[in-house]
Amino acid sequence: MITLDLQDSSTREINRRLHQLAPDTNETAWRIANPKGAHSLAVGLTLPISVEVDGHVGYYCAGMNKEARITVKGHAGQGLAENIMSGTVRVTGNASQAAAASGHGGLVVIEGDASSRCGISMKGVDIVVGGSVGHMSAFMAQAGHLVVCGDAGPDLGDSIYEAVIYLRGKAASLGSDCVEKEMTEEHRKTLAALLKRAQIDADPAAFRRYGSARQLYNFKIDNVGSY
Repeated sequence: MITLDLQDSSTREINRRLHQLAPDTNETAWRIANPKGAHSLAVGLTLPISVEVDGHVGYYCAGMNKEARITVKGHAGQGLAENIMSGTVRVTGNASQAAAASGHGGLVVIEGDASSRCGISMKGVDIVVGGSVGHMSAFMAQAGHLVVCGDAGPDLGDSIYEAVIYLRGKAASLGSDCVEKEMTEEHRKTLAALLKRAQIDADPAAFRRYGSARQLYNFKIDNVGSY
């Protein structure tokens, strides 16, 4: 494992080093030491490398990730894994607001709690939270899965499209057009696979499923005078 130290290098220098790796590189295991809350760390990675960040990070860590496996051994600030395309981002602690916002693919695992707007406008990413999430999580979520092993704050799934929410605890309230749906055996199998990928030990039978009532985003001729 190759170690990059933020006491010796800037965030820009470390990111540049990772960006300059050749597609056929054999330098596939990296460690970033002393992050001390640095912002925009390990962003825009496009190769299937492994990066361990040994400590807490600030805003937008692992943003726009593609193929890389990034682990933050600590807490993460706002916008973790924003616009992730593929690969895996894991945080062993908590994450601040807007985790995995606009994510198109890949897997984001937050072993602790996530703050407000977790999974906002998600477009295909799978998110597994070991703890609870804050208000308006999965707001305008279009595709993908949000798995919450704890509780959810107010307005869960507000204006949700076709993403799926699995919640083990209680939601303070559901947002507009978000409703509880039947949890079939097929859904339990899907959830079990997500939990296994995330390495989170939880019983799929303890979860409820939520999604769109498909009323908010459909044009209805009877309501034309209200548009």
